[in-house]
Amino acid sequence: MPFSPGIKARAVQLLLGRVMSRVHADLRFTDIPKRTEALRVETGAGPVACTVYRPPAATEAPAPVYINFHGGGFVVGRPEQDDHICRYIAATAGCVVINVDYAVSPQRRYPAAVTQAYDVTAWVAANGPANGWDGARLAVGGHSAGANLTAAVCRTARDRGAFTPRLQIIDSAPLDQQADPATKRSLIAKPLLTPQLMRIFTAAYVPDPADRAHPLVSPGLADDLAGLPPALVITAENDRLRDEGDAYAKALEAAGVPVTHRVFEGVDHYFTHTGPVPEGKEAIDLMATTLRTALGD
Repeated sequence: MPFSPGIKARAVQLLLGRVMSRVHADLRFTDIPKRTEALRVETGAGPVACTVYRPPAATEAPAPVYINFHGGGFVVGRPEQDDHICRYIAATAGCVVINVDYAVSPQRRYPAAVTQAYDVTAWVAANGPANGWDGARLAVGGHSAGANLTAAVCRTARDRGAFTPRLQIIDSAPLDQQADPATKRSLIAKPLLTPQLMRIFTAAYVPDPADRAHPLVSPGLADDLAGLPPALVITAENDRLRDEGDAYAKALEAAGVPVTHRVFEGVDHYFTHTGPVPEGKEAIDLMATTLRTALGD
């Protein structure tokens, strides 16, 4: 008897979660001091724990704020895997960074993660003075599944008009959850993402195929992109998700959205975590410097 999508996803959590959250030793930025505190935000899909990274003490207050969504295929819930990115951005961009521990599948399926991601961002935008950040100077970003959530947050923010992010960072995102993963090609023989693993992620996160074309699930299939925030789109040359990321960057630009798009050559999915180290550091620095400019006064 075949295993259900939920059982397969739980197996990934148990067997691969720790492996998937590993970061290359030379990308951990342990030389950068970490000033963190815990935060809990109530949302329409339950409370969400966050880690707040503060910029260097000498930073002029109130600092702007960046909200980070980790990857893991909507299944692996390990926000600490982005610690190196959060601490580097806080120090280099001079902003408060909020790392969000959103709900994952199969325990909480779509739209729980989208609801939590948006509600946390809206709360951060509205509650700056009491927490020591400037909610009017806000950006959002994420990696892999977290980049998908970033696109969903920006779309919802545009449609509701409650706040306007100054920048969205889309790093190696799954943007088409409707297409068969086997049709997503890589330039190398054994890329990190396999069709089998991608199917497990999608089936656990969005079990109803009818939902997979929704713009909050597959932002790359949407045709109404005008009015979205400026974007930094990062794709990896050998990633199975590269083509949809490249296409999304072009579609945003065609819709009049300011876009910086960078394809990093010779690297695969998740290279900002596993390396190669030079390319990983360059990509993370690109995020930080782009944020610093976007969040400036």
